[in-house]
Amino acid sequence: NIWGRSIECGILEDPWNEPPSDAYTLTCDPWDAPHDPEFVEIAFSKGVPVALDGLKMDGPALIEALNVKAGKHGVGRIDMLEDRLVGFKSREVYECPAAITLISAHRALETLTLDKKVIAAKKELEVKFSELAYEGYWFSPLKDAINSFIETTQEYVTGIVKVRLYKGQAVVRGMKSVDSIYSHNLATYSEGDAFDHSAAVGFIKIWGLPIKTWRQVHESKEAIEIPAQ
Repeated sequence: NIWGRSIECGILEDPWNEPPSDAYTLTCDPWDAPHDPEFVEIAFSKGVPVALDGLKMDGPALIEALNVKAGKHGVGRIDMLEDRLVGFKSREVYECPAAITLISAHRALETLTLDKKVIAAKKELEVKFSELAYEGYWFSPLKDAINSFIETTQEYVTGIVKVRLYKGQAVVRGMKSVDSIYSHNLATYSEGDAFDHSAAVGFIKIWGLPIKTWRQVHESKEAIEIPAQ
């Protein structure tokens, strides 16, 4: 389908065998990919990719264009053993250049625009979402609930991500967003930063209090000599 290809059976049923070169059609071998990297810019609006290199596109058109660009650089090859629903393992080979590139870009933009706790919770629910989809629970109430959570998280995931495509890798090299919660004045190590370093002393004492108490209690127990019977 538009997202990629899955290859299985035949020679691939032996995990020792390397996939033959003619198994792939969307991606080139990273070894044979161009020696010069290619940079692409992907624009997102509320979590949805809407433009590639400044050109607005609908979803299918953007995915197809990115499949070509990323596939040319060998991005998106996956060779894995997966656990089937019925219990046995199956070797699967996938080609999904656009998907891998978009996931990398989208996750990077989330680090710029989402709160730490939201990112952590979303990572856990992404795994559950995948399980539900794989196991045929697409129309389940739990999947609907996860959808609602994800939709809420994407309200401010808007911006542009710069990705370098090179020798099988899609690496984020820059990002920007009007909804960024990154503060240079707080994060900078230069003079004149806005962070009040004096506040760190009290925070460290309070944050470390439970561990300090636990250590003091148990070290004092160890120091007590047990009398001989």
